[in-house]
Amino acid sequence: MSTYNDPPVILPGSASRSLTMDICHELAVPMGDLMVERFSDAETFVKIGNNLRGRDVFIVQSTSNPVNENLMELLLTIDAARRASADRITAVIPYYGYARQDRKSQGRVALSAKLVANMIATAGADRVLALNLHSAQIQGFFDLPLDHLEADPILVKCIRELGLKNACVVSPDVGNVKSSRNFADMIKTPLAIIDKRRPRPNESEVMAIIGKVYVENNDVVIFDDMIDTAGTICNAARALRDAGARDVYAIATHGVFSGPALERLAEAPFKEVIVTNSIAQDKSALSGKVRLLNIAPLLASAIDRIHRHTSVSALFRDEIG
Repeated sequence: MSTYNDPPVILPGSASRSLTMDICHELAVPMGDLMVERFSDAETFVKIGNNLRGRDVFIVQSTSNPVNENLMELLLTIDAARRASADRITAVIPYYGYARQDRKSQGRVALSAKLVANMIATAGADRVLALNLHSAQIQGFFDLPLDHLEADPILVKCIRELGLKNACVVSPDVGNVKSSRNFADMIKTPLAIIDKRRPRPNESEVMAIIGKVYVENNDVVIFDDMIDTAGTICNAARALRDAGARDVYAIATHGVFSGPALERLAEAPFKEVIVTNSIAQDKSALSGKVRLLNIAPLLASAIDRIHRHTSVSALFRDEIG
C-alpha cells in the first residue's frame, strides 16, 4: 500500500484540462497523461499513460455540457485507474451535473443526482471532492467519503476588493436564502430577497422584493450557486434597478451559461457578472461584463490536504476572515 510519500497523480478530464493545468502548477507536480478519443459511433475511449500502481490518483472532471459525454469519460477514467491498481482514486468534480434533479417533485421521474452518485461509486472511486453542490442533501447521496468545498473564500475576497459602499446582497429566490444570508454575513451587508414564481422550467417572473429598503440607492450583489440560462438573474437585475438600485452585480460559483444566457447577460443592467472557472469557458464568447475567478488554488489546497491526510474543513477557517 502507498505511503503517499510520492506526489499525487492528477489526471485531466477533457472538460477541465485548463483548470487541471493550473492545479498542477499550484502543487508543482506534472500533469498526468490521459488520452481520450471519441469513436465514429460516439463511444468514448480512455487510456492512462502513467503507471498508477499503488499511487494516490485524482481525476479532475466537471460534468458540464456535453454532460453525458463528460460524465461517461469520468466513469471510464475511474474504471481505468482502478484496473491499473491505483491505491486510492478521488473524483474531483468542480461542477456536478444532474445536481438539480435531487428530489421527486412530480410522479414517475428519476432521482438523477442520486443515480450519478451511485455510478461514480460503482465505477471505483474511493472518495469525491466536489465544489458548491446545488443542494446540501446531495452529500448524503454518496456511499463513500465526500469533501464538499465552497468557493466562498474566493467570492468574498472578490466582493471585498470591489470596495462597494452601502451594499446589499440579494437572494434571487426564496430557496437560496440560507446561503445568501451566510454570504451577506461574511461581507457584513443586509439581505434582500426576490420573490419569484416559475411558470415553466428555465423561466421565472419576479413577483416582489422583500427588503426593498436595503436596495434603494445602494449597490446590490445578486448571489447564487450557478447561472444557467440567466433568465432568473436578469429579471432580478431589472427589478432591482426599477426599485432604485445603483450598480447591480451578479456573483455565482458555476457559469453554466446554456441557451441564450450570454446574450441575456450582455443586455441586462449588470455592472459585472462574476463566476469561477469551475466550468471551462470560451473566453472569446464572453462579454466584457463577465469575469472569471480562478478556483485552482482552492482545489489544489484541498487535493494536497487529502493526499497528506489533513483536514479539508480547515480551509474555511484559514481563508475566510
